[in-house]
Amino acid sequence: MLMAPNTIICSFMEQELTQVDIIDLRKEPSRYWQVIAIAKAQVAEGDFKLEPIIMSDLKFDINTANLLRSLKLDEASDDAQTVLGLVEEALKVAKPKAMFKEAFIDETGHDYVVVDGIRFKSRVLRVNLGEVHRVFPYVVTAGRELDEWSSGVEGMLEQYWADQIKEAVLSAAYRDFTARLVAGHGLGTTASMNPGSLEDWPISEQRKLFDLVGDTMEGIGVELTDSYLMIPAKSVSGIRYATEVTYENCQLCSRENCPGRRAPYDPLLWEKRYK
Repeated sequence: MLMAPNTIICSFMEQELTQVDIIDLRKEPSRYWQVIAIAKAQVAEGDFKLEPIIMSDLKFDINTANLLRSLKLDEASDDAQTVLGLVEEALKVAKPKAMFKEAFIDETGHDYVVVDGIRFKSRVLRVNLGEVHRVFPYVVTAGRELDEWSSGVEGMLEQYWADQIKEAVLSAAYRDFTARLVAGHGLGTTASMNPGSLEDWPISEQRKLFDLVGDTMEGIGVELTDSYLMIPAKSVSGIRYATEVTYENCQLCSRENCPGRRAPYDPLLWEKRYK
């Protein structure tokens, strides 16, 4: 989201996401890159400030049939009815949120990239952002409200079910965040990288990402521990960017039987694209 050259500070409100004048790279390439270049120069000179955006109304409907299937529960069973009751409780209290900002790439090297003055060390990130000029660092969370609810659930099995419900809320909220980000900024196809998902981009880089996004504790109630873990645990962070090349962290991860795998492992990808 870019403002006029004479604008000193740009503060973003949620409703503005649907009012932005979208510049489509595919339809207006010259205008797109011209505006990006102007904005990058203004940011570098300190004349242009991009504030974080908070989404506090993310959609998070849960597909109960899929949830019960993943839990291997018969819909007619007593356990299934218990799960459905927990889902009903969770939906009443859950308030998932997202906090993100638009940022620009200042510098790149062989195995690093500098975004708004913050240097991230990762060869994969550097290559993936090779043709990119702006990125969107983000943190999405299922929310502290849901954490407080689950802490009151009794029984080990019930606690496990509550944990899976929280995971489902986070997944739904993240999908809504991504869809709104893409639509609001005219990004087209996008991909995301997450610190800690690959050895090439370690979890210690999480602190830099949080510094880039802003005060997430004040904004959406997410804090980072000394070991770089997020509280609430059902939160996800990363950098999303526009791309024409399909990418998932899973393509470079050889871990077998991963329940969260979204793409098959490609043992040749590192040699072909990132070496």
